Amino acid sequence: MRVYSQNMRLPRHRDPACPFSPPAELRGLPAMSRLEFADGHLGWLATTMAAAKVVLGDPRFSARQELKHVPVRSARPGGPAAPAPPGFFATMDPPGHTRYRRLLTGRFTVRRMRELEPRVERIAAEHLDAMAAAGPPADLVSAYALPIPSLVICELLGVPYDDRGFFQDRTARIVLPDRDTAGAIADLSAYLGELVRRRRAEPGDDLISDLTGDLTDEELANVAMILLVAGHETTANMLALGTFALLERGVAYEEGAVEELLRWLSVLQLGAPSRAALEDVEVAGALVRKGETVAMSLSVVNRDPDEFDDPDALLPGRPEARRHLAFGHGVHQCLGQQLARIELRAGYRALFDRFPGLRLAVSAAEVPLKEGAAVHGVERLPVTWPT
Repeated sequence: MRVYSQNMRLPRHRDPACPFSPPAELRGLPAMSRLEFADGHLGWLATTMAAAKVVLGDPRFSARQELKHVPVRSARPGGPAAPAPPGFFATMDPPGHTRYRRLLTGRFTVRRMRELEPRVERIAAEHLDAMAAAGPPADLVSAYALPIPSLVICELLGVPYDDRGFFQDRTARIVLPDRDTAGAIADLSAYLGELVRRRRAEPGDDLISDLTGDLTDEELANVAMILLVAGHETTANMLALGTFALLERGVAYEEGAVEELLRWLSVLQLGAPSRAALEDVEVAGALVRKGETVAMSLSVVNRDPDEFDDPDALLPGRPEARRHLAFGHGVHQCLGQQLARIELRAGYRALFDRFPGLRLAVSAAEVPLKEGAAVHGVERLPVTWPT
């Protein structure tokens, strides 16, 4: 393992030769290690479950974007970020964050999400029918993994699915650090602002219409942006990358595998999430000074040997798998985690039931990874099956 004699920097992405595992440089580090951020800021990297939970759960750490430094280089202009605009609750602290979260929590309860399960299953079946009709091979990303969560979140929010090409392109630019992130956000903001105005004039049976009485147009457009981007990007990558992992490892899918795949893959990339210390705080024996940013490697945290037996093994029946932090921890824990679980369970189950002989159509080394993206995944996943 590489030994850092000075402050370390994060690798840009995972090793293509071992796409499911965290980089070797990050294994075996102390719970809190000094990290040099892309802008020269000297902060920290948390690599254990206990340290990550403290940073994510302690109100002395802030999610505000104007207080944090970015761990890896991105297309965002240098210097501090502006405070979060109204409605952009993901980078707010209480009480601002609490207000938006309370408005949304009732719309994402376990009961409400389970009511969506039959619809998710129908969407999966329809796309598998189309794959079967077209015959092998197929790109699982475009034919299956991306359409399922995209269609579900569109129906939930009231976003026209016919516009998926536009918002999928803008989302891809947002999560890839070398792309025009600011331009993509501006495009999505303008699109959703117009959609909010239409829904306010002509309400429908959707989340955007439901919130028009509680939020301004700007707030609602920003809330919708967070839900739209998060609602399809992470789940689509998990569906494809999880299938890739199972096929490449020769591991059979079984009920209960979703939590282990979430733990083992940890699709949020290096350095995400992060928090800024509002005061001096001791974490795992390290003194984090006020103003310092702590980043996390969830791919390492979710393989913490103090939490998981044989953590590098992919074991679909692992009883402790649900301890993972794939959905975060604390007040910012993923709002849509129950919806994601339903989509993943339905998606994997339907795929492997329909095509029990599913296999990669190319060698594992030929599957293109999303290099440097904020969300780990594959660009394409060519698969085939017996006919």
